[in-house]
Amino acid sequence: MRIGNKEFDVKNKTYIMGILNVTPDSFSDGGSFCNVESALKHADDMIKKGAHILDIGGESTRPGYTQITDSEEIERIVPVIKAIKEKYDIPVSVDTYKSKVAEAAILAGADLINDIWGLKYDDGAMAEVIARHQVPCCLMHNRTNTDYRDFIKDVMADLQESVTIAERAGIARDKIILDPGVGFAKSYEQNLEIIRRVGKFRQLGCPILLGTSRKSVIGLTLDLPVEERLEGTLVTTVMAVEQGCAFIRVHDVLENARAIQMTEAILERKQRNG
Repeated sequence: MRIGNKEFDVKNKTYIMGILNVTPDSFSDGGSFCNVESALKHADDMIKKGAHILDIGGESTRPGYTQITDSEEIERIVPVIKAIKEKYDIPVSVDTYKSKVAEAAILAGADLINDIWGLKYDDGAMAEVIARHQVPCCLMHNRTNTDYRDFIKDVMADLQESVTIAERAGIARDKIILDPGVGFAKSYEQNLEIIRRVGKFRQLGCPILLGTSRKSVIGLTLDLPVEERLEGTLVTTVMAVEQGCAFIRVHDVLENARAIQMTEAILERKQRNG
């Protein structure tokens, strides 16, 4: 898979998407990187520690978040995207479900759109933007209810709907990443089941991203606050590698990079060049 000017061996490797929230209210690091200077410094740190993609978010999507306007989100992310692309040779993803924000982000240099609503938020507008610009996308599982009949089958069916929307809009399958959406429209037990069976989603024919970093499923399991959930996150990263996930989305890049390297060595997975 090509993202920006980089090739990703999604069948044999697990890559790191580093989280860069330029928000005042994200659940883990809200307010830490709200200006271009601090965001650029954090981007530099994540790149040095082994991030392969940077995922920029301008609106928190934590439980109970406050939605902001398109223009406010654009004002937060565009200067950061431009600054990173001017200084670093790394693919930039933007975490948004709004088509106008995605359009502005792509025009500013973003290489990938990470949509927590899997193209289902705005009646096809997001899919049209992504298809027109021919950029890759990550489509996450989400829904407005938790009325599952057969949980894993239902999540897979929902994700297949996102893939169908994408392909009908003209987005090639080789430009689609799928995220089963840990922490979104799922109970504690269901989140554990997603992590335990994440490899099953590869049956949909797209690379899989697992995003569990510092999330409540870890906090509830270990009874720990958000700043003490690194070890729990690392366990989920090992499981992601074991089950063939192509990407993990994390806050703590260095520690997760080491966990991936060790797990891949044990599994005798192909060694990354460079």
